Amino acid sequence: MHCPYCRHTDTRVLDSRVAEDGTSIRRRRSCSDCEKRFTTVEAMQLTVVKRSGATEPFSREKAVGGVRKACKGRPVSDDDLARLGSQVEDTLRGSGWAEVPANEVGLAILGPLRELDEVAYLRFASVYRAFESADDFETEIAVLRAERSPTGTEPELVSPRQPRPQGGSSPPSGPTSGGPRDGTATT
Repeated sequence: MHCPYCRHTDTRVLDSRVAEDGTSIRRRRSCSDCEKRFTTVEAMQLTVVKRSGATEPFSREKAVGGVRKACKGRPVSDDDLARLGSQVEDTLRGSGWAEVPANEVGLAILGPLRELDEVAYLRFASVYRAFESADDFETEIAVLRAERSPTGTEPELVSPRQPRPQGGSSPPSGPTSGGPRDGTATT
């Protein structure tokens, strides 16, 4: 370690402490030449291995940036995104890998994002998993509904595209088709 004041290479450690978050070590050092003191912080470098084989340091800001796009227009605060970024980084560091494949970063994002906002999750998953049709969305929505419901069954919600019944007649439409739901009494 070079002294930041005189660039001498002989420094000694006076004190070492683990940071509160447990991801780095703070060391108080002294230069044996100029006798000035300074602090260093050592942190484990988490590296992302891209599909091309190139590596780059993990960036929480970059991970959150992709999620921020999926959350545009949704009721998700910057604090929510910061917590999500922290969860993702903790998950990746907890995996024990010094070099994390890029697809694992995406997988680590999906879980916390699903809990944060289901619409943002669907947006992110549609890009990350390369959805190709509405069927892909419908499949993922069915999985979300099954996981949300403890029994695996949920009352059918009225969808905007209801199939027409057999027999050629179309279902009634308009505000008066609801009967008692629209506030009018039927006799």
